[in-house]
Order: sequence, then structure tokens, then C-alpha cells
Amino acid sequence: MAAEFELNAETRADLGKGASRRLRLHADLVPAIIYGAGKDPQSLSIPHKDLMKATENEAFFSHILTINVGGEKQSAIIKDLQRHPSKIRIMHADFQRILLDQAITVEVPFHFLNEESCVGVKTGGGQISHNMTQITISCLPGKLPEFIEVDLEAVEIGEALHMSDIQLPEGVVIPALAQGADYDQVVVSVNINKRAEAEKAADAAESDDAPAAEE
Repeated sequence: MAAEFELNAETRADLGKGASRRLRLHADLVPAIIYGAGKDPQSLSIPHKDLMKATENEAFFSHILTINVGGEKQSAIIKDLQRHPSKIRIMHADFQRILLDQAITVEVPFHFLNEESCVGVKTGGGQISHNMTQITISCLPGKLPEFIEVDLEAVEIGEALHMSDIQLPEGVVIPALAQGADYDQVVVSVNINKRAEAEKAADAAESDDAPAAEE
């Protein structure tokens, strides 16, 4: 069953840095904003504990959210989340309203499959390098996947999978690919394990330098 996320929020009229600081310190609330879908932006406050708990689930960042503002439920996606640089604290959140008939652009994570049975690792002694852990996709809200699967089983040593090699769900596209081949970045590759190669070379050198046994 797919995860569902609903956050209760209240509108706030007291704006500015000072007001935001008071929200965080005295009420344990996170200042936020919701905008888009042809409606005016609304400044909001959300209980920090609720937002923190929701963000612990990876699906929160690639899922249609329900923002309950004073009893009015609005469908939205998270567009930006600002965290404190040194404390476990969310400082601000931006939400974008969605319309079911309009495409949205969202970052979703990759889930890499069959890493242990990857040909380049299992038989070639290679090492997997993850160049990307998430990707920006575009689709209608109803087609939004929580993640994109990347199967590594058949990838051999020295090979790489680019964005254009990824199998996408129906109705999902990667906007960057429309900009040309130069934007077709490497997602994951299987490379020679340099440490293993160095150790093998060192062992070979020691064997060559070892004195021959006396007859």
C-alpha cells in the first residue's frame, strides 16, 4: 500500500525573520509557504514534530501530499526544505500545489537492484560507482513514482548506465534528455577495483623479487 502524507497547517499573518524565529523558538512550529495552481500563496506554520516525522520516510519527497489548511485540504508536493546547518531542525518548507491535469517536475530517488549479483562485480571483481542517487522527472501527478528502479544484474565491468538507459514507468520522462546528448549523464557504472588491482600488482612484484630456491 502506497504511503499517504497529510500535514495540518495554520495560516500566519505575522511574517518576517523575527516572526519566523518566534515560531520556531516559542511554539515549535516550522514556517512554510504553499503556492501555485493559479491561487495566491499562503504563509503557513506546521508543527515541527509532524513535519520531521514525515521527512523520515523517503517517499515524502516524491509523493503527492495533503496540506490541511484550516480544514481546506490542498494537494501539493514538497519543493524545498531548509534544514539547520548543525542541529536536527527544519527551518522552512516550500510546497507547490498541483492540478491533476498538469505535469509536475519532481526529484525522485533511484533504487539500485541486484548489486550483489551484478556480472561486473561477481565475475569481474569490479566496484559499483553511484554517480547519481536521484533524478528529476516530469509526469502527471497520478503517474508520479516514489522511486525509479535501476537493475544492475547484467552490467559488466567497464560499463555504465546513462539516464537514457533507465527504464521509466509509463508517462514519466526525464526533462534533461530533451536538451541533447550532452545532458545524458552517467547514473551508475562498474569499474575496475583499483585497490584490488594494486594489491595484485604488489603481490606479483614481491613474487618476482623473491630469491630463487637453492638447488
